[in-house]
Amino acid sequence: MPDTALDFSVKIAETEHELRAAQALRYDVFVRELGGGGELIDHEAGLECDRFDPFFDHMLVTDEVKGMVVGVYRLLRDDQAAKAGQFYSEDEYDLSVLKTSGRRLLELGRSCLHADYRGGMAMFHLWSGLADYVERHGIEVLFGVASFHGTDPLELANPLAMLHHNHLAPPDLRVRSKTFQSMDLVGADDLDRKRAMVETPALIKAYLRLGGFVGEGAYIDHAFNTTDVCLILDTARMNERQRKIYAGGRGRE
Repeated sequence: MPDTALDFSVKIAETEHELRAAQALRYDVFVRELGGGGELIDHEAGLECDRFDPFFDHMLVTDEVKGMVVGVYRLLRDDQAAKAGQFYSEDEYDLSVLKTSGRRLLELGRSCLHADYRGGMAMFHLWSGLADYVERHGIEVLFGVASFHGTDPLELANPLAMLHHNHLAPPDLRVRSKTFQSMDLVGADDLDRKRAMVETPALIKAYLRLGGFVGEGAYIDHAFNTTDVCLILDTARMNERQRKIYAGGRGRE
């Protein structure tokens, strides 16, 4: 039976138990499935965690029928980042153009869905919950790193080059990788566009459909076995069609 809207709830974690449920799902996806690692990962308990977790809001999508968390998003507003001492992605990207913009920022990270819920309603609810959160907090610019599996940029040459040539952020949003890995690996005329789209993760394609951009340069994250790009979404630049997609069908324009 297909899942329905009534099967799911969306909330920000309020208890240690709810936080651990988010970290357990992250462990299943980022460690067991994708082979990631990290200093604070608790392999015995099966929890993927780091020093930033106490500062983030953790959005949970729960399958109410089964009573299990099936989707998570980690959210860090600029006021929370000030308490943490930095944004998470500042280890990888120079965010100066965003931090000095005077605009309200939200960093997104650790987005993942349980393997059984990909391509269904769970992602819809995650996006809808995010749109509510952005509206409630007056967020203007969303950003965060998104990952390709693997650490060989040449194997990812087509999708990285496609992002570079077609979706590079304008100067006022163009963050830059600190350990710079060029994404200009294939000339614009030589791109295999079909292959590029097939090899681009669904989350990145979702941001592109909303008018999102990428920063300049990729970052090779050997600990997580990924090649990262920084996605930036400026809500002021979204057109009406993109706004309706982003709103997740919540009855708002």
